[in-house]
Amino acid sequence: MHLLLNLHRHLQRLLLVWVGSFVLLVCATAQAQFRVEVAGVGLTQVPFSIAPFRGEAGVPQKISAIVLADLERSGQFRNVALKADGLDESTRPDLALWRQAGSDALIAGSVTRMADGRYDVRFRLWDVVAGKDLGGQSFLVTAADLRLSAHRVADYVYEQLTGDKGVFSTRIAYVTKTDQRHSLWVADADGEAAQPALSSPEPIISPTWSPDGRQLAYVSFESRRPVVYIHEVSTGRRRLVASFRGSNSAPAWSPDSRYLAVTLSRDGGSQLYTLDLNNLAAEPVRLTRSNGIDTEPTYSADGRFIYFVSDRGGSPQIYRLPAKGGNPERVTFTGTYNISPALSADGRWLAYISRINGEFKLHVMDLASGAATMLTNTAADENPSFAPNSRLLLYATKQNDREALMTTTLDGAIKARLSGQSGDIREPDWGPFVGAISPGAASASSAIGQGNMQR
Repeated sequence: MHLLLNLHRHLQRLLLVWVGSFVLLVCATAQAQFRVEVAGVGLTQVPFSIAPFRGEAGVPQKISAIVLADLERSGQFRNVALKADGLDESTRPDLALWRQAGSDALIAGSVTRMADGRYDVRFRLWDVVAGKDLGGQSFLVTAADLRLSAHRVADYVYEQLTGDKGVFSTRIAYVTKTDQRHSLWVADADGEAAQPALSSPEPIISPTWSPDGRQLAYVSFESRRPVVYIHEVSTGRRRLVASFRGSNSAPAWSPDSRYLAVTLSRDGGSQLYTLDLNNLAAEPVRLTRSNGIDTEPTYSADGRFIYFVSDRGGSPQIYRLPAKGGNPERVTFTGTYNISPALSADGRWLAYISRINGEFKLHVMDLASGAATMLTNTAADENPSFAPNSRLLLYATKQNDREALMTTTLDGAIKARLSGQSGDIREPDWGPFVGAISPGAASASSAIGQGNMQR
């Protein structure tokens, strides 16, 4: 943020985009619930079936419905509905019936309330075509963790049938504005079970997860200028890490969590620096020296490079340079306005936003070939973020004059809208893989420590 207060509203919005923000023109209710709307047809999808879990009708969460929605939203599965009364994890099903219906896999399970009030969630997965038992798991959880156990079921099924790790039990972060209150939220990967992590009368922008999923770095305007905090999600404790003269913005974690790349204007124009989080008393290390604006840094998964946005060539484009500094090289060449770089964990893909005829659209580039593909037909896409398994993209956009969170497959074929019923959301970031619930053991409560800033 360069605090050019005399510029008109359009240029203010432009600069906010550059630091990954778009100053929150949206509203959302604190208890907004989400629903998933899946659209599109994937080229290759696994046909599967899931039986209603025995006993789930009497528990707060319908496990089978959550698993079904998770798998369909991934774009790699297609539900084959068939009446399946009386099945659970201990039943040997007649797989021929499911094979005749066109299903390749079957999930069955149960939910049992224990004497101490916890729930025993059990399931088993069958390979219908080969007639094989693919195993299962059990989770002993509190009512608060029933959704998490369902996401763990979906993770198991996804990994067994695709070979890739499932991301359904990961979390996302995003920001809302309600009246004059800005809030930072943490939610399940499907947008449900949102919990407030922070609330402030001033804007909160650019939240980004730490590699271990325990902390969020973000930019706060509570001191009437942008500064960078690191926030411990479980406790709500936070620390100020960048409050230099001028603007402090666009934080990005190094893969080892030791460094935070930021955009600072302390020495004049907005340039890239790194902070040593183990020694914040040390001087920030300056990485770029240009006459333009260098911002929106993001590390490659191997930590070797930092990708960023710069107008050093006359218009915003994406560049990269060695993580410890060096000569930048340009990455994007198609289009005259490319911003908001995001990198996949497998190192193959770069997602970004490109302005085309005045519309902001999500693109993905194959880094090996440089070939880029436009994924959306919407006109106000923002802030892409990869799922930790590199198979999906999360982004914010506008549909039918409403702000919305969306996920899309990398070919753009399957899109899912995670839409608040009575509000809007922005600034999404998809968190990393986190520790699993131990099978057969009680899980820890997924509490969110909330901070609260008063003017």
